[in-house]
Amino acid sequence: MKAYDISGLSILVLEKQVLIRRLLTDVFTAFGVPTVHSTGDLATAWQIFNDNPIDIILCDWCEDLNGMEFLHYVRNDEESPNPFVCFFMVTAYTEISKVCLARDQGMTEYLAKPVSARMVYMRIVRVIEDARSFVRAPEFFGPDRRRRKHGEVPLRERRVA
Repeated sequence: MKAYDISGLSILVLEKQVLIRRLLTDVFTAFGVPTVHSTGDLATAWQIFNDNPIDIILCDWCEDLNGMEFLHYVRNDEESPNPFVCFFMVTAYTEISKVCLARDQGMTEYLAKPVSARMVYMRIVRVIEDARSFVRAPEFFGPDRRRRKHGEVPLRERRVA
């Protein structure tokens, strides 16, 4: 795996559990990232997002914290300072229906708990090396949901406008 200098990034961690929030903050500190904002509260996260240039959001999604609601605001609210921000959904929900729901709401990457420093770094590398363009449609705004390049999709499987 290629090594990247990510020390210039600004991170927002929205995580309900204090220990996991601290773990994620410590992971980024170990990566050399000096600017890591963290909170367990949606309103505070929204304020941080509006007051600071954020490059990556790591957001919890659980019964006590609606990460999908936060994702919706980040991508679709007219007041969102950066609807194109890299958004990692970090959750214990591993059902394919949940992954698809997050994808269809515009998340960039999905991390199933428990997470490791290596998993977080691998997702960052994936975003760097395989950046996807954003798509705006009547019911969707976010990174292109297709992972394969156009040339890799058989013609019979392509959608036609």
